[in-house]
Amino acid sequence: MLASASLCVYPGSITALVGRNGEGKSTLLKIAAGLLRPDYGVVRFGEHRLTHTRLPDMARRGLFFLPEHSLLCRSLTLGEHLAAIEYHFGGHDVEKAVALLDIGSLLDRAPHQLSGGERRRAELAMAVARGPTCLLADEPFLGIVPKDAEFLTEIFKQLSRDGCAVAITGHEVRSLFDTADDVLWMTAGTTHALGTPARAREHDQFVREYLGFEALR
Repeated sequence: MLASASLCVYPGSITALVGRNGEGKSTLLKIAAGLLRPDYGVVRFGEHRLTHTRLPDMARRGLFFLPEHSLLCRSLTLGEHLAAIEYHFGGHDVEKAVALLDIGSLLDRAPHQLSGGERRRAELAMAVARGPTCLLADEPFLGIVPKDAEFLTEIFKQLSRDGCAVAITGHEVRSLFDTADDVLWMTAGTTHALGTPARAREHDQFVREYLGFEALR
């Protein structure tokens, strides 16, 4: 349960939100995305202060939410997904997204025909094609082999270089720390800004209560 938690994500920067299972990382992302309504608090998006949010409204403002479980619709091919992004949001280069994520050979496939890594690349291609101002990615490295994790890291960094504000969650410390500019630790329903990954590794309580715990999993 969240008690006093906040998430600040800035254009051109990647924030890793970490913490043990059940601490509320996904809940915080869903509140920010407009999928859950908090008991109190507000969401700030750019210059706007929002007391009530819904995902469709946030999407129109430029937010892209990548859930832990598949974003893709089982009845559509990947190519049809990208066509829908182009139709609804337009103005962005789908061909560039396909090339960047190396999914040209996958466009005629349905989601169930994709491996875990291919599925994540497909979902990120949708994000790139959308051209979001903010990307919230819940557990993007879950179940991904190291080679694919390195590939995804570069895509997150490219989005950041393009000015996107990125937040990612997960337990894959190496991948998260290789990707992030800043680390936010969630424990006991509260968030603690730890600074850069290097600074986070020097935080005694974080090392003792989280990094040490993760090493034993």
